[in-house]
Formats: sequence, C-alpha cells, structure tokens
Amino acid sequence: MSPFEIGMMSFGAMIVMVYIGIWVPFALMSSSFVGVWMIKGSPVLAGKLLALAASKTIASYFFGVVPLFVLMGYIVSVSGMGRDAFDVANHMFRRLKGGLGIGTVGANAIFAAITGISIASAAVFTRIAVPEMMRHGYSARFSVGVVAGSSVLGMLIPPSLLLILYGLLTEQSVGDLFIAGVLPGITLAVLFGGGIWLTAHLRPGALGSAIDVDTTPPLTTREVAQKGVPLGLLIGLVLGGLYAGFFTPIEAGAVGCLGAILIGLARRTLSLRDFWEVLNDTGLVTASICFLIISAQMYSRMLALSGVPAEFGAFVAGADIGYWGVILAYIGLVIVMGTILDSSSIMLILVPLMLPVLATMQVDLIWFGIITIISVEIGLLTPPFGISVFVIKSALDNPDITLGDIFRGAAPFALLMLLLLALVLVFPQLTTALI
Repeated sequence: MSPFEIGMMSFGAMIVMVYIGIWVPFALMSSSFVGVWMIKGSPVLAGKLLALAASKTIASYFFGVVPLFVLMGYIVSVSGMGRDAFDVANHMFRRLKGGLGIGTVGANAIFAAITGISIASAAVFTRIAVPEMMRHGYSARFSVGVVAGSSVLGMLIPPSLLLILYGLLTEQSVGDLFIAGVLPGITLAVLFGGGIWLTAHLRPGALGSAIDVDTTPPLTTREVAQKGVPLGLLIGLVLGGLYAGFFTPIEAGAVGCLGAILIGLARRTLSLRDFWEVLNDTGLVTASICFLIISAQMYSRMLALSGVPAEFGAFVAGADIGYWGVILAYIGLVIVMGTILDSSSIMLILVPLMLPVLATMQVDLIWFGIITIISVEIGLLTPPFGISVFVIKSALDNPDITLGDIFRGAAPFALLMLLLLALVLVFPQLTTALI
C-alpha cells in the first residue's frame, strides 16, 4: 500500500470517527499515529515523530497569546462589562426604530473588541439582551436571533481566538490577522444594524408587536462615562497599543489582562472567588485549545509524509477549475461542514489540506484567513450543529423558546454574513487596506 493510499485511509477514518461522535483531537491524533506507523513501519518511530510535533507546537512563544486573551475575555465577562456595553449601545441607538436590536449588535461589537470569544458573547447577551428586548415587545424569535447573529462578531473583530488558531496553523502574523479583521468586522456590524433598521421600517411585524422608539429613560452623562470610559480605555489599551506597534499580540494580551483586572478591582466587580473561577475556566479552555493545536500538527505531519496534500494540489491544478473555482469550492465545503462540526475542527481539518494548493496559486494567506473565518462562522448559525445556538438555548430561562426558533431567528443574519463574504471576495482591500 502506497503512502498516498495510507494517507487517504487515515483521512477517511478520521472523518468517520468525527461523525460518530469521537472528540476531534482524539480522532486526529489516533488517525495520525496509525497513518505514520503504517507509512514508516514502526510504532516507536511514529510515536517519536508525533511527540516532536507536539513539543514544538506548545514550546512556541507565539502560543502564549491563547491563554492571555482567553483570560482577558473571562475577566471582562465576570466583571460586568457586558452589561455596561449593552447599556451604552442601547443609549446610543434608543431613538431609532428597532434601536434595541441595533444596540444589541453594537454591544456585541464592543464586547468582541475586548474578548474575542463568540460563545462568551452568546452566553452574556442571552441573559442581558433577550429579556430586555422581549419586555419591550420584540418577538422571542427576533430577540434570540439578534443575539445569535451578532455573537459571531467575537470571532471576526480582533482579538479573535479563531484568528489566533489560523495564524498558528499557517505561521502567519497574528498581529496582521487582527488588523485584517477590523474592517470586515465593522462592515458586518453595520450590515446587521442596517438590516434591523430596514426590517423595522419595511416589515415591522417581523420584529414584534411594539418596536417604536424606546421610551426608557436615557442614561445621564455621568452614567455613560462610568459605563463607557472603562470599556474605551481597555479597547484603546489593547488594540491601540497593538496597531501602533507598542505591543506584540502576546504583550497586548498580557497588558489587556492586567487592565481588565485593575478595572474589575476598581469597580469592585471582581472578587477573589470570581477570579479563581476565571483562572479555572481559562485553564480548561486553554487545555482544550492545546489538544486541538497539537492534534492539528500531528495531522499535518502525517499528511505531509503521505503526500496527500501534494497529490491534492496536483489534482486541483489538473482539474482546470481555475482560481475562483478552488476558492468557491473551499468556501462551499467549509459552510457544509459547519452544519455538523465546530469552527476549530473545520479549520484543523481543512486548512492544512489547502495550504499546498494555496502556495501554488500564490493566494494571500491573510485574506484567505478572513475568508475562512467568515465561512466558518456561518456554521455557528446553521443547523443541525450551530454551537452558538445551543449556547443560547442553554443560557435561556424560557422553555417556550425552541432551538428551531433560534435557528429561524438567526437565518437572516447568516444571509448577511454571506453578503459580507461576497464583499470580501470581490473587494480584498477590505482585509488588506490597514496592513
């Protein structure tokens, strides 16, 4: 049996294991180990090669960016800044028809700029925004749909864990990826807000029974300052220092953690017990990401030894479907896989397979990374998996709102994400203009 055939068998076995419910890192590791064993004929050599891949991955200095931004995101979440972001954004858009929904999008955009975790945004704003919108007459379906749709901003607006993972997989600058995500992230937030505003004027019944201008008393100037200034300071500290070149991404994460801790202590919203829970949660998430990245490196080594990527690249070149054919086929595959797999797993499986093909086509990997993130994030809103939808369902204290309601509410936002994807494909400057 040739190495290519072994590689294809390992790939197929990995896909089967994922479909039957085996945790993706274990599926990647086991199929990689057996594949290298069959190619080299020695389980000892296979173990050593894969152990070397694992140690080099975790020993990388750039890996330090993961736990730091995860820690910062959790501190921001428990210290009440999500509620502050919602209050400030709602105050800004309260005079618009559908303003509470637009405010939820704005709050998610602000929250995304200091967390980078879509799941955290979904959990926080399900508890904050959904009850508030329903109290003002918005339908349950629209309320959960807004939260589900706007939660994906956390993986596009930097800092973003998916951008960090993509950077580690492709050896691209995390800082450049962060900068490349700014304009697409802002554009998506504008599309979401504009879509809500247009719907409120053209089809008001789709939003609910009472979507007139919010009559809630506005925040005072002092309240806006108390809630908004800490958020602005933290965003300016992390992203401003990063874009100005004062910090590397890792240093920005460390500075952001310190800033979030100081803000939480100054506001007396971060207790010792909260901090211990945050450290525990950060450790769990970081360990999960470690397993994902280690397994991805093992998988990449096995594919390289088998020659599958080279053969796949030759096949694509010989198929004569052209540059755009390859890109569109990849996007379609990512979106389809998003119906059953989580974001990280899709990237771990497909990105290493595509890299040799992209190298021959001289594709800008920064632009391709943003394309990948947008395509992957559409999967967060699509059935039957849709991890953001399940997070929202678990955070809801309302059994009358079904998973189907959340998926249907999120569908218009998934369509707007497809529109953003088309814009980035047609106008690559959206990702490269600031670099």
